[in-house]
Amino acid sequence: MTIKIVTDSTCDIPAELVGRHGITVVPAYVNIGTESYLDGVNLSRRTFYEQLPHYPIYPTTAAPAPDRFAQVYEQLSAEGATAILSLHVADSLSSFYNVAHQGAELAKAVPTTVWDSQQLSMGLGFQVLAAAEAAEAGATLPEIFAMLVDLRPRIHIFCLLDTLDAVRRGGRINWLQMSMGNLLKIKPLVHVYEGEVTLLERVRTRGRALPRLVEMVRGLGDLSRIAVLDANAAEEAQKLAELLQPHLPAAVAPLFNTACPAIGVHVGAQALAVACVKA
Repeated sequence: MTIKIVTDSTCDIPAELVGRHGITVVPAYVNIGTESYLDGVNLSRRTFYEQLPHYPIYPTTAAPAPDRFAQVYEQLSAEGATAILSLHVADSLSSFYNVAHQGAELAKAVPTTVWDSQQLSMGLGFQVLAAAEAAEAGATLPEIFAMLVDLRPRIHIFCLLDTLDAVRRGGRINWLQMSMGNLLKIKPLVHVYEGEVTLLERVRTRGRALPRLVEMVRGLGDLSRIAVLDANAAEEAQKLAELLQPHLPAAVAPLFNTACPAIGVHVGAQALAVACVKA
């Protein structure tokens, strides 16, 4: 059996690992003014974050149409896939999951199963990598599903937002919290877990926020995987990794990446995040 793995560009998996494991990534659309760009294809991370403060109209995002997914699934079938597993950003946070489902119904291809990661960024990415590694090792679809059922509730993301403005635009936080945060120059710390984004606390400075992120990660106990992500804050991401390193097992080395534009639209520039998998 040849199981092919599909995901979307919000997974934030480093490109080298995408290529190594033969993962197919379907890009989100990032809409800037009257133009639509394919996330990571004709809109790079660097260009997006450099221009973000200067866009006259704040960008939005969208999933591709179902027929795009149908084309992807049919192409993989033509290339020899005997089954397809398509893993996507949380259904509660995006339309990707439903659109992929519709694409699977349209496709005249091999059986395709769509998985709700209940996560975003590398919270999704770790599930995609685990599925790809299992498929490479010869696991069956039922075995991969059982692994994902065990893995998904062990994944947490802790994120430092520079402001609440981007989250407010996406409707994830109420106006009162947004106003208080901006008025008091508070740096929000949020938790992404099983499809929910929760405001944990407000810290007055980024300098205080980094140690709190470390404490939150330490509170999970032993970890098997970890990733440090930034929205155009690479130097702070390295500093955060240095603070985390003494508390990680020797075998657990952090992955690094800059959040894709489709994530950056919703978290804003200068955000930092740690994606963790409990052992």
